[in-house]
Amino acid sequence: HHGWSAYDSGQLLTIETPLVAVQYRNPHAEVDIDYQGATWDVVLAPVRRMQARGLSEEALAVGKTVIIEGYPRRDGSREIRAERITVDGNTFELR
Repeated sequence: HHGWSAYDSGQLLTIETPLVAVQYRNPHAEVDIDYQGATWDVVLAPVRRMQARGLSEEALAVGKTVIIEGYPRRDGSREIRAERITVDGNTFELR
């Protein structure tokens, strides 16, 4: 339901940050982070895909520091489409 063309694939962001909020639900999981002085929404993958790749709901705890690699929206809204996330030293491909 998200058009990938809405994200700037020429601007890869790598952000190390604690998780502010976690929504581990369908159609895809999302986390909130603080970035550049504001709260940003980060779109992850569908729950089933994350579980198949070993990323459980318990691994994404509020306050846990993660590394997110992804692309911001072109329209300037505070949303990132994550390509991968590193949690507890393990990197999970999301696409």
